[in-house]
Amino acid sequence: MAERFPVPVDLDLRLVQCFTVVAEHRHFARAAEALHTTQPSLSRQIRRLEQQVGVRLLDRTTRGTRLSEAGEVFLPQAKELLRSAVEAMARARAAARPDSITIGYSKGLVITAAVRALRKGDPDAEVHTRLLAWNDSRSALLEHRVDAVVTRLPFPTDRLRVTVLYDEPRVLVVPRDHRLAGKESVTLDDIADEPIPHVRQSDPLLNAYWRLDPRPDGRPAPDGPLAEALEDKHELIAAGQAVAIGPPLDHATGLHPGLTTVPLHGVEPSQVVLATRTGDRSRLVTAFRKHAEALLTGTPQAGSVHTS
Repeated sequence: MAERFPVPVDLDLRLVQCFTVVAEHRHFARAAEALHTTQPSLSRQIRRLEQQVGVRLLDRTTRGTRLSEAGEVFLPQAKELLRSAVEAMARARAAARPDSITIGYSKGLVITAAVRALRKGDPDAEVHTRLLAWNDSRSALLEHRVDAVVTRLPFPTDRLRVTVLYDEPRVLVVPRDHRLAGKESVTLDDIADEPIPHVRQSDPLLNAYWRLDPRPDGRPAPDGPLAEALEDKHELIAAGQAVAIGPPLDHATGLHPGLTTVPLHGVEPSQVVLATRTGDRSRLVTAFRKHAEALLTGTPQAGSVHTS
């Protein structure tokens, strides 16, 4: 019996991506800006996609853009289609380059010892490292921009294999002229009324974790100013508008020169982890995991640097 093939599909993935961006912003002008194109061009691309799919996907209103009923159904499938396409390309490239690995890491975390051990154990391998934004670890893995990440919890761990490497104390970040600066340590009682900023680009899980919201007694953390990004948060703190809770960065690894840190007692430490994709059986990923578990312990590494 002859093998049956699916009906040929004429669907341009670039147009699908445009649709998902418009669906995210619910506004053609903002979506066009995000896609680095013009609004008329984006409108034409969406019309082409609707012709290919055969239904109207978006409705324009006086208040912006909304998904049609068909668009609501198409959106999750479109996202899955794009994810599958990215993964298919990444898997094909990985199969063509079995001797290559890219290791991501977050600011302030030292991976030198494990990277050196991997290179020494497999001198013919291509070992690359990449500094990732503080909230990019999971996306970088699932989009195959990196093959392993050394980073801090919390983040969603579905579809990932996560191994805890060591605990890292959380500290209070304050301006250098703050009343608590220079103290040997502080507790949550010392900052009960201190405003803690929100970071717009952070997901609720991260915001709650680093704000310690709610507090152990159930009270909400005091509201602070809204920051667009981590660097903006540091500026707000340096200006005396808030304090923050964070990892023990120093000025060599990213702390604003106008800030200092104070040990924070009575708070569970954060966890530094190694994350890889579930089911990734690459020999280089396996080897790096072994070296990371043995060598990345949070203790100072002789001759280490923060990039490799």
